[in-house]
Amino acid sequence: MQATESFGPRSIVQRIRRNHALEHATIHVLAAASLPVSLVGRSDWSGFWLYGDIETTRVEQAAHEALRRLRAGERHLAVHPRCGTILATTGVLSGLAVFATLGLAQPRGRLRWSSLPDAILAATAAAILAHPLGMWIERTITTTADVGELEIARIYRQWAGAVTSHRVETR
Repeated sequence: MQATESFGPRSIVQRIRRNHALEHATIHVLAAASLPVSLVGRSDWSGFWLYGDIETTRVEQAAHEALRRLRAGERHLAVHPRCGTILATTGVLSGLAVFATLGLAQPRGRLRWSSLPDAILAATAAAILAHPLGMWIERTITTTADVGELEIARIYRQWAGAVTSHRVETR
């Protein structure tokens, strides 16, 4: 890490966004290899975790390829359609839609079962709209395909009970 790099809130958020993009790109690379494994990722300011039963050498190869491809301009790898950002966006929008529907339809705070179909319709419409909105949020707020000088420092495997995980540390 360069001595000139700052560690303020803005720098930390930028590092998380870059690691989040690298996490997604790594998962895309692994998925393209048609590996029969289900993976979950979680990013932070110093790297990311991949949870799933996969060989460490595969994670290493995929992470390095992902970083190379992001640097080469493959920006689409930074976003993933099953990201937690989309799940959170769906939950918030659906919840607000139900709240607004039931809140506006109920006189004096009394629940009427006849309003339930409207609430279900509102939640469904919100969930449909949430996916493209979540992808936009992911592209513009929670990830950045501009990985800059990001480097992979080390990758190691860790077991926690029945769960296998890999830590990809960056600098």
